[in-house]
Amino acid sequence: MLETQVVEALAALAQGQRLRAFRALVVAGKEGLTPSALAALLQIAPSALSFHLKNLSHAGLVSAEASGRNLIYRAEFARMNDLLTYLTQDCCQGQSCAVVPETSKTCC
Repeated sequence: MLETQVVEALAALAQGQRLRAFRALVVAGKEGLTPSALAALLQIAPSALSFHLKNLSHAGLVSAEASGRNLIYRAEFARMNDLLTYLTQDCCQGQSCAVVPETSKTCC
């Protein structure tokens, strides 16, 4: 990821309602959520949610797919993982990183 993309993604997540929306879409997984279901889950006005989803989408963190009359929003796991990789790259200051126990879960 380019630094500008990282800054844009972090800026999109640096707001409470957007962060909650993104986390809800992560939990929903590949099935995603409709805006109305997401608005009900987060107890947020649909117009406000639309603004936040647009911001997350512009940052590449969520995508929308038409399904009949509805849109289905999904978290973009590849983009999320790219962001995490960027943030943790060289986390051990060039040294071999500690081995992650096999019992720990990996994301996505």
